[in-house]
Amino acid sequence: MSQLKTLMKEGVWGNNPALVQLLGLCPLLAVSSTVTNALGLGIATLLVLVGSNVTVSLVREWVPKEIRIPVFVMIIAAFVTIIQLLMNAYTFGLYQSLGIFIPLIVTNCAIIGRAEAFASKNNALLSAWDGIMMGLGFAMVLLVLGAMREVLGQGTLFDGANLLLGEWATLLRIELFTFDSQFLVAILPPGAFLGLGLLIAGKNVIDEQIKAKAVTVDTPEKAPRARVTNLT
Repeated sequence: MSQLKTLMKEGVWGNNPALVQLLGLCPLLAVSSTVTNALGLGIATLLVLVGSNVTVSLVREWVPKEIRIPVFVMIIAAFVTIIQLLMNAYTFGLYQSLGIFIPLIVTNCAIIGRAEAFASKNNALLSAWDGIMMGLGFAMVLLVLGAMREVLGQGTLFDGANLLLGEWATLLRIELFTFDSQFLVAILPPGAFLGLGLLIAGKNVIDEQIKAKAVTVDTPEKAPRARVTNLT
């Protein structure tokens, strides 16, 4: 249980692939203009992470070290193809919106990195849990960044949710305020870079505060010295 808790903490916060490792930033910055796009890519990445981690863990004993990276890439590509076909069949609107960034999941360094650094050295259960936590951490950053950009750029939340969840999801669209014209800086790539920078800065501030509190708690207070005067 302690190892599962450690993997959860590392994936979601301590070693988050987007905020700490800074991996997979190309799709993160490119498609996080709305919450719907962010959620779609986050779910796709999470599923590929879990599937590839489990498969790599199961076949690790039979893969020679010399060709392990090409084999890992082929495994990842197989799962990406499955996800791509499913999205094309059931969420075609979102599939068109995400475009080239769905097949580019194959080259996501976060997925290849976890296959090499963790799944190839651990059993299937731990590898699956690691994939879930790393994928969840990546998806959370995508969602927060997508929400920031959508609110600032369009004044809405969950715009286009029907592309992912079906026609009923049009009810989820929330219009917080209206613009005469969209705030393009938030929607375009510069807004993605600025938003991610703010998220990284916020995480660093929180980490420093946690570290400072831990130091304060661990440091015992020194007992006051009593002066003894010899009266004889």
